[in-house]
Amino acid sequence: MTVDHDAAEYVYKQLAAVLRDQIRSGKLPAGSKIPSLTALCDEYEVAPMTAQHAVGMLKDEGLVITKPGRGTFVA
Repeated sequence: MTVDHDAAEYVYKQLAAVLRDQIRSGKLPAGSKIPSLTALCDEYEVAPMTAQHAVGMLKDEGLVITKPGRGTFVA
């Protein structure tokens, strides 16, 4: 799944949906590290703030947790 930069839906919401789907499908299983913000920016061609906002949405939903100095992991 990709993000559509021309779609009516905000790109950060699209990216959050992509990551959410990967978590729910098991592609990103519990305890696994999600890609870094830099990797997300490169893969989906988004700005760092966009990737950060998408990951923030997943944190707010309780799907991921951040471990300082280690990264962000699937809850």
